[in-house]
Amino acid sequence: MKTINWKKEVLAYFYLVFGSLLFALGDVLFVNPYLLAPGGTYGLSNVLNTVWPWKISLYALCMDIPLLIVGTLILGPKFGFKTILSTFLIFGFTYLTETFIGYTPIIQNGIFENPELVNAEWLLVPHSESIYFAPDYFLNTLVAGGIYGLAIGLIFKSGATSGGSDIISMILHKYTKISLGTLVMIVDSCITLTTLIAFGQLRLPIYSILVIFIEGKIIDLVVDGFNSYKTAFIVTDKAEEVRDIIVKDIKRGGTCFFGKGLYKGVDRKMIYVTLTRPELVKLQSLLSEVDPEAFVNVVSSTDILGKGFKPLSE
Repeated sequence: MKTINWKKEVLAYFYLVFGSLLFALGDVLFVNPYLLAPGGTYGLSNVLNTVWPWKISLYALCMDIPLLIVGTLILGPKFGFKTILSTFLIFGFTYLTETFIGYTPIIQNGIFENPELVNAEWLLVPHSESIYFAPDYFLNTLVAGGIYGLAIGLIFKSGATSGGSDIISMILHKYTKISLGTLVMIVDSCITLTTLIAFGQLRLPIYSILVIFIEGKIIDLVVDGFNSYKTAFIVTDKAEEVRDIIVKDIKRGGTCFFGKGLYKGVDRKMIYVTLTRPELVKLQSLLSEVDPEAFVNVVSSTDILGKGFKPLSE
């Protein structure tokens, strides 16, 4: 019988709940008031909410439930309990946030009503001067992208997915064979462009795309961490010397494969090793001294599990 790791499960559900709460706060407080639509059903709901006032959460739920049903019928039960739970948690938190807090912009610029004061050499504001506050779109975009990225990263880390418009991309992928990543980008871009159609301001889709970009970078940091691993494939005639560098100088392990060159048919050895970025720099320096004729292929590794790196149980 499979043993349940309760600590891991509790942590996963904490990520799921906290990520859903952050998403709701980010959407209501930092996305909707600035007329942004960074993809997904909630991005489209933000546009609909502004054009035809109704709660964002209700618009999104009206789209998410049919998408989950259609997705299950076409793709099978791929989404799992956590994705369904995440859908309803985000709905609940968004509903509460927009009901009790509302859509007032939080990040603003203070603009002086007195034009002479704006041009003053020293911008000292007398208490008698009134200030008009306008939304700070750029700073808000940075904050919104960070909150969205942290929220969705935590949801991914819990083992759930964002569902929503991603289901549309998965269905299109099944029938068109276009890569899933490309389809996600196309669907989200179409949603982002609705801000241009609805409000006629070019800056809104630009800011929305910037939110998506920042969000993606933060998701990678949350899911993969700050560690940057590199995997090196080293084809060399001096395998023993290279082994000594890896094992003795860098204190890493590796694997040696036996192969044959395609051009001359010469027997060669290829060493496979995974390193951190600083260790790779050290390897390159030492390798240039031992075998300057070695052929090295370095690739980025998003996650490394096993001895010397992250435990498989995490």
